[in-house]
Amino acid sequence: MDKLKLNYFVDVGLAISFFACFITGLIKWRGLVNLVGVSVYNFLRFNNISILHDWSGLIMGLLVLLHLGLHWKWIVSVSKSIFKK
Repeated sequence: MDKLKLNYFVDVGLAISFFACFITGLIKWRGLVNLVGVSVYNFLRFNNISILHDWSGLIMGLLVLLHLGLHWKWIVSVSKSIFKK
């Protein structure tokens, strides 16, 4: 797989895992759910939400590390040009 396609799939995976982690994090925030008045706990068990939140966060973290590794030369190059001045 070429680097362009790999970057694309890593970025799509990051977006999906971010939204899954973000949405489940909001659902886990009981004060916000009570404030809005929407009860999702009737449809989804809290334990399942928590597992999905944990796994999506773990996947997102691993994909961030992969993303940084794929762009490491660019990060070093830009950092050198910024701190050189």
